[in-house]
Amino acid sequence: MNNSVTSATYIRRLSYSSLRKLSDFLDPQDRWKDVIVSIRKPNGELRYSQHHVRRFEGVVAQGKSPTVELLADWGTSNSTVGELVDILRSHKLLAAASVLLPVEEAATPVRQPASPPAAEPNSSLPTRLVGETKTQPPADSPDLQPQILLESSEPGFSSFLYNELMKITGNFDDRPISDGGCRIGEGGFGTVYRGLLNDKPVAVKKLNAMEDVSLDELRVQFNQEIQTLQVLKHENLVDMVGFSSDGQHPCLVYDLMANGSLLDRLACLEGSPPLSWRRRCLIAEGTAIGLEYLHSNHHVHRDVKSANILLDAEFVAKISDFGLTRASAKRTSTTMMTERVVGTRAYMAPEALRGEITPKSDVFSFGVVLLEILSGLRPADENREPQFLMEMRYDIDDEDEELTLEDFLDKKMSDWELSQVESIYSLASNCLHDRKNRRPVIKQVLLELKGVVKSISLDVEAQE
Repeated sequence: MNNSVTSATYIRRLSYSSLRKLSDFLDPQDRWKDVIVSIRKPNGELRYSQHHVRRFEGVVAQGKSPTVELLADWGTSNSTVGELVDILRSHKLLAAASVLLPVEEAATPVRQPASPPAAEPNSSLPTRLVGETKTQPPADSPDLQPQILLESSEPGFSSFLYNELMKITGNFDDRPISDGGCRIGEGGFGTVYRGLLNDKPVAVKKLNAMEDVSLDELRVQFNQEIQTLQVLKHENLVDMVGFSSDGQHPCLVYDLMANGSLLDRLACLEGSPPLSWRRRCLIAEGTAIGLEYLHSNHHVHRDVKSANILLDAEFVAKISDFGLTRASAKRTSTTMMTERVVGTRAYMAPEALRGEITPKSDVFSFGVVLLEILSGLRPADENREPQFLMEMRYDIDDEDEELTLEDFLDKKMSDWELSQVESIYSLASNCLHDRKNRRPVIKQVLLELKGVVKSISLDVEAQE
C-alpha cells in the first residue's frame, strides 16, 4: 500500500507496482469484470460495453493484464482512486481495495449485527463465517500485522482467531510430531502443524514472510489459495476448513491428510512401508484427475510436485498448495505471462522459467512426479549426477550409457510389470518434452494412466 495515495489521487498517477498488485487480485476468476460493469460516465451511462469487455479479454493472449489495461484506459478520464475503491468495496473486493487505501480511509459500510453461526455439538472453539463482523482481538494478543482482508462473496469457510489456532497447535510447537511436538513439515510459504479442532485432526499452515517474499506477496498467496478453494471443489483437491487473518501470521486450516505427502511416502519417512506399484499408479491417476479438473476450469496450478500431492487415510491423492495458482481468461489463449517466475526449479518447464503460465507447464511438472513414482528418487539431489531427476532420462534413453529402465526403478517396489512400467516411463518422457506443443494435454495423460490402472486390475483378477 502506498501511503502517498489518497482518495483524490488520479488513477493515472498510480505506480506500476500498485497496478500489478491489483491485477494479482482482479485477474484471477475475471474479477476485473465486476469493476468494468460498475464504471459509469458523468451522465450515469455505462462507460464500457460488451464490445469493450471482449477487447480487454483479448489482451490476455498478448501476455498482458486486463486489469492494468482497463485502469490505464479509465485513468484517461480523470477518474480517482476513491471512485475505484468504492467500486471494489461494493463488490466485496476488500483485499484489492486495501492495496490502494488503508481500511480506515475507505468509506465504512453500516455494520449489521452479525448473528453467530450455530455451534456444533461439543464445539470448543468459537468460529466465524467469512464476511461476518470480527470481534476485537483479546487484550493479550500480540502486536498485529495489518489485517489480510478476504475478498469473497461466497462464504463457506470458517474464520478463526489466531489465538485459537495457537491453542490447538501447542503454541505452534515446532518440535516434530515424532518428538511430541506438532510440526508436520514445511509447506509452500510456511510451516504446517497438526491440531485438533472439535476432536477432528486438522493441518494448520502458518504463512511466513521470507527473504524473497514480502508481506504483500504473502497476502496475495493467502487470498489466492482461499479464492481458488472456494471456487474449485473436487475429491482430488485438498479440503480447506478455514483461515485466520487477525494475528502475527496468516494461517490456513485444512483437513489433515493421514498419510502425508507423496514425497515423504516414496522416501518411506518415519518407517512407513514402501508404496506398491498398484498404489503408485492409483495415486498418479488421482493426481491427473485433479489436474484435469483444474485445467478444465481454466486454472493452472504452477507448483505441481510430490510434496504438494497429499494422501488421505485411503491413499487418495489430493492436490494442495494453491497460493501460486492462476485462473486463465476463458475463451482466450490459455498462456499468460508473469514478471515474477515462481515454482520449484526441479519441476519447472522451460517456458515456466521464462514467465509463461500455461497448463502444459503443469503437465511437464507431472512428468517429473511420474519419474519419482517410478524411481523413488528425489527430484533434485546435490550429491547425484545429474542433480535433476528429469535429466536422468537422457542416460536411460542413451544406449551408450549403462543406466537401464529396470536399473532406474525403485528397488523397494516388487510388484511391477515391465510393459506397464514402460508405458508410464514413455508417458513421463512425453510430458517432459522441451517444446510445450509436443506435450500431451492432461486429458490424454489421464487416459494413458487409466489404461495402465485397468491393466493392473486385470492382472490382480487373473491371480485371484
